[in-house]
Amino acid sequence: MKEIELKYGCNPNQKPSRIYMEDGSELPVTVLNGRPGYINFLDAFNGWQLVKELKEATGLPAAASFKHVSPAGAAVGLPLDDTLAKIYWVDDLGELSPLACAYARARGADRMSSFGDFIALSDVCDTDTARLIKREVSDGVIAPGYTEEALELLKEKKKGNYNVIRIDTSYIPAEIEKKQVYGITFEQGRNELDIDGGLLSNIVTQNKEIPEKALIDMKIALITLKYTQSNSVCYVKGGQAIGIGAGQQSRIHCTRLAGQKADNWFLRQSPQVMGLQFVDGLGRADRDNAIDVYMGDECMDVLADGVWERTFKVKPPVFTGEEKRAWLDKMQDVTLGSDAFFPFSDNIERAYKSGVKYIAQPGGSVRDDAVIECCDKYQMVMAFTGIRLFHH
Repeated sequence: MKEIELKYGCNPNQKPSRIYMEDGSELPVTVLNGRPGYINFLDAFNGWQLVKELKEATGLPAAASFKHVSPAGAAVGLPLDDTLAKIYWVDDLGELSPLACAYARARGADRMSSFGDFIALSDVCDTDTARLIKREVSDGVIAPGYTEEALELLKEKKKGNYNVIRIDTSYIPAEIEKKQVYGITFEQGRNELDIDGGLLSNIVTQNKEIPEKALIDMKIALITLKYTQSNSVCYVKGGQAIGIGAGQQSRIHCTRLAGQKADNWFLRQSPQVMGLQFVDGLGRADRDNAIDVYMGDECMDVLADGVWERTFKVKPPVFTGEEKRAWLDKMQDVTLGSDAFFPFSDNIERAYKSGVKYIAQPGGSVRDDAVIECCDKYQMVMAFTGIRLFHH
């Protein structure tokens, strides 16, 4: 197919809308089900690039959960322990395939942001992954293929209207990319930067020990940032992004936003949250909302008389600030990536509160010395990549 007509553009008033190849060649995608829209395809193509590069960099199946042209989560297919399976609501599905584990991690890190996502998978979608996708609120999925059973499961979703896209893995985009703004054409070379170990070899801190797991997490952070709207910061642990801050004008606000998401990911694993008893029949999204409120400043509101009974079987105790801090102090060995240099050491101070030990950033600030000094104070390891990863 040489073009796909879309219902409308970013908004219903933006018509006509389509995708096509400027040179008149065939599109590298096939719509197997549904009718993807303009934003769906933007998320699909950005997500596909991300998971393709994660797979190439780690050798593991990868998945991404995209919302509004930035990832809400990204991960590789490492097995889930019992705690992660429970907080991702997949403990009832039994042992999952590596690809399904990747999506469970990508979706589960920030379930609030992933609600209604567009999914990208690096490998052929199998039955386990399709079963997981089918039960979540999502707009669509892009993958290099689908097993027969997986495709049938996905076609049943959203009353038969779920968007399923197959990408041609042999497709190689042109070296020069273009876009228009206000009728004016912008042109640039594609960002074909290879995120490999060599990019992380310039360690500028006193502590220079980066274990293999942290090296993988650094690659995940940088590849994720490569397809996240700038300014952006990404916290990673155990093969998955646990907090992504996107599109902020200030880097410290990025670091705080992503750090809060990382904190929430870890707080979900606390005894206080793991012990919550929900009323029968409460959906996953409602449980996610209740947990988010319970962990936040509105905790007292949800525990008010007559309110908690709609959500919990038993009234839970207040989750105090002191208890939260005590639990967060146990979070360790987190990796932090930044798409541009840290201009002040306040970013490092905030990262430390979320257990960050390994940092990858371009460097090049006039205050690099102060940032390095702050890392040394906490025995962190920081690599200067020398490469900025802005994405707009």
